[in-house]
Formats: sequence, C-alpha cells, structure tokens
Amino acid sequence: MSNLPESGEPAADAPEKRLPSASAREAALYEYLTALGILWTTHAHATVFTVEEAQSLRGALAGIHTKNLFLEDRKGGLWLVVAREVLAVDLNALAKALAAPRFSFGKPELLIDVLGIAPGAVTPFALMNDKCGRVRVVFDEGLFAGAAVNFHPLRNDRTTAIAAPDLVAFAKATGHEPLIVPLPERR
Repeated sequence: MSNLPESGEPAADAPEKRLPSASAREAALYEYLTALGILWTTHAHATVFTVEEAQSLRGALAGIHTKNLFLEDRKGGLWLVVAREVLAVDLNALAKALAAPRFSFGKPELLIDVLGIAPGAVTPFALMNDKCGRVRVVFDEGLFAGAAVNFHPLRNDRTTAIAAPDLVAFAKATGHEPLIVPLPERR
C-alpha cells in the first residue's frame, strides 16, 4: 500500500510530508559534499524503486551500482547495509557475523524519522541526517573494487557517483564509523 496518490505527491497525512522537498534534500547533500571536498557527478532519470528499474534506465552509467538496506535488529538497533546491487545478501548470516540480533526491514516511519529519507530513496548519503548516531553502517567490501560508487542523492529520480574512498570519508564525517566487511550471500 502506498501513500502516493496518482499525482505522485505524498498524501496530506503521509509521513513523507514531514520531509523537506526532494530538491532541498539534494541541495543540502551537494552543499555537504562540497564542504568535505568530495567531487560528484549526478544523472537524472525517471523515478525508480527497485534495482531492476534502475538497471533498465541507467544505460552505460559507470561505476559500481548499489542497493541499500535499512534494517532493525530484534533489540531495536538500526543498521544501514550498503551492498553491490548484484549481491543477494543473506541477512541471517550477516546478523550472525555482526553478532546482532535477527534483522528485519525498518519501518518507513522509522526511516523518515532517523535518516530523513523516504522509502525508495535509501542511500548512505542519508547518514548526514542521523545527528544522534542511531544507525550503524555496514559497507560491502566489494564496493571498493571500482573507482566510483553510485547512490541516490536523497531522492530516487537521480543517481550520484562519488569516488569509492570518498564514501568512507563521507560516513566518517557524519559521525559514523563504517564496518567494511564481505557480505554473506544467499545461496
């Protein structure tokens, strides 16, 4: 079920209404990246909600493409897992590897409250909105095999590429020390 009427705008009572506009979120990100000295390139495209939709639209966009999982563990701990899009992450094995209680996907309202981002636009760039440091971030070590990594710039109708090492610098600048690990794959 979606809070989006046919116009594509959130309904008046939707939690997404609490968010700044997509343009304002994107502008704040670019201001933050600039302040950190991180170079980026952004490409506009149709709104996407899945990896498959993104794959069909990107053409020859260079770099490693990603998926981002906002998770909550059984004890209420919050996690952002950033993986290569081709990886089928085994969440049970990952929870065991991280010594975390069992994972489930975080609720949309929690995503909005903690990371200031709507479902469908989850990105490590949203760590800049987690001022209380509630989210632990996990990066797939395979992200660093390429020169650039691609993410939504706090909206899901754009893709922004940054240098892979800058991803770690960005996370650290937001107060999040990333765990960089091989992510277990579902078989």
